[in-house]
Amino acid sequence: MKITSIIGMALMCLSLVSCGGAPQTPAQETPAATTEPTAEPTLLDTMTVEEKVGQLLFVRYPEQSELEGLMDLKPGGVLMFARDFEGLTRDEVTAKTDNLQSMSDIPLVIGADEEGGTVVRVSSNPNLAPEKYKSPQDIYAEGGMDAVVENAKEKSELLLSLGVNMNLAPVADVSTNPDTYIYERSFGKGYEETAEFISKTVTAMRATGIYSVLKHFPGYGEVTGDSHKGEVRNSKSADEIRATDFVPFKAGIDAGTSCVLVSHNIVEGLDSENPASLSPAVHDILRNELGFGGVIMTDDIDMGAVKDIENVYTRAVNAGNDLLIVTDYNGAYNQLLEGVKSGAVSEETLDNAVKHVLEMKGLMD
Repeated sequence: MKITSIIGMALMCLSLVSCGGAPQTPAQETPAATTEPTAEPTLLDTMTVEEKVGQLLFVRYPEQSELEGLMDLKPGGVLMFARDFEGLTRDEVTAKTDNLQSMSDIPLVIGADEEGGTVVRVSSNPNLAPEKYKSPQDIYAEGGMDAVVENAKEKSELLLSLGVNMNLAPVADVSTNPDTYIYERSFGKGYEETAEFISKTVTAMRATGIYSVLKHFPGYGEVTGDSHKGEVRNSKSADEIRATDFVPFKAGIDAGTSCVLVSHNIVEGLDSENPASLSPAVHDILRNELGFGGVIMTDDIDMGAVKDIENVYTRAVNAGNDLLIVTDYNGAYNQLLEGVKSGAVSEETLDNAVKHVLEMKGLMD
């Protein structure tokens, strides 16, 4: 055997001995630990308690001297009445609504009641519309459902052009009796016909991009009293209400309405003690039985039926409302803020309400 071969074999043996055996394969690297990505905070997560409380308020447009003070509270919205449009040109109204939005860090709901007929906040001004809009009841009598739908689109487009992004309409109450309080504002037909009117109107309003509001849940009924002035009671049974008054509201919910406005009437079949607007039982039905996931708002809390009730604002939020129509915005804000701080209104209740408002505004993506 050659000397070079012997030396090579010896060196190989020494190598094996020094390594403790056969050559080892390289050690495998341990993969680095992975972490779940952190979810981006939502607007709700970044808001102060004070800002959240402000978002619950849908405030009647105040005197000009009070406007800056109101906007400091960061309200959820501003509701404009006929006096706020009176005598103004289209450009002046647009400047007014643009100014409101510019004063708010969070986009505002700017609303008006433009039902047609007896409730016309905008078209009562001849500078804004050639004539007052007729009621859906009268339009239907003249031109059928197609004319009603076309009118809903026309009203929506007018309001949006003025910077008004919510119409507190359509009226889903049913009345066929001219002697009842709500008849002139209703469709004037039965439950199924009213349901068709509501479904098609809500669909038309959604197509234009305006927020719609079904009112006045759970249905005004065939009563003669006016809750603007004082207590009103509806004596219908729960079964009768479900079979009748709920029908148009369910149609509007299924069509995708943005909001449902709850009346101050005491509907004895659902809650014999509390006005509907302050009744957890009524709101539970709206959420869990009728499946409404949008914004629930009160009727105007300055109305005679509820304005003198103790802790009315905190009761309204605890009942399940997300937006409160108010005139005394300072009183409402202070009572609600104190309610949250004292625990009378839970943070969970507050957050749920604000979340619904922000979702409607498209701010919870």
